[in-house]
Amino acid sequence: MLRQLSLAIALAVTTAAAAPVFAQAAPAPAAAVDAQSPQGIVTTISDDLAKAIEGHQAELKSDKEKLIAVIDDVFLPHFDIDYASILVLGQNASKATPEQRERFAKAFYNSITHRYAEGLLNYTRGRVKVLPFSGDLNNKRTVVRTQVMLDDGKSVSVDYAFRKSKTGDWKAYDVIIEGISYITNYRNQVDAEIKKEGLDKLTADLEQKGSAAIDEMQQQNGGARK
Repeated sequence: MLRQLSLAIALAVTTAAAAPVFAQAAPAPAAAVDAQSPQGIVTTISDDLAKAIEGHQAELKSDKEKLIAVIDDVFLPHFDIDYASILVLGQNASKATPEQRERFAKAFYNSITHRYAEGLLNYTRGRVKVLPFSGDLNNKRTVVRTQVMLDDGKSVSVDYAFRKSKTGDWKAYDVIIEGISYITNYRNQVDAEIKKEGLDKLTADLEQKGSAAIDEMQQQNGGARK
């Protein structure tokens, strides 16, 4: 998801991979848009990312931890990592303890962001068009639809799924690129790994190997769409 977000995490938002896609999201038209609405959040992420990335690419390329900090600052406040990780775990979530779920969420998020972080350095303004919002903000879930322009001139459909928290805040939890969900993409691979080695072993691998564990998981389970 993240790479096809290539999405902004998102994260979210890469060349059409999670983090990068969010990164390229273009501001909505000047017409009044609630900054706390899903559409406003996508716009905020785009603006904040531009401020953090533009003019600093060389510095961030040589300092990956600083780049990761940019991702944490820009995307993390607007992304429901805990809920997304529960969806990635699927049926395995109900069998895990709260501590196991929390540990997996942190390890999975860190491994994903490290794998796709450099995609953010390709961020340029204006490559993402946020489409007019047609959802109902009275509902607890909604989708923000965007079109991402690729280098070859083709456009890719990138949708961001949002849910409203108990406090009333909107947070993104999934990115769907050309109909492919980041959640579903990784859920199948995670499930296969858990069946083979167990959740604790998978989490430990993610903690120790980071992005390399994601690569191995994809290779062993047929690969992920890129």
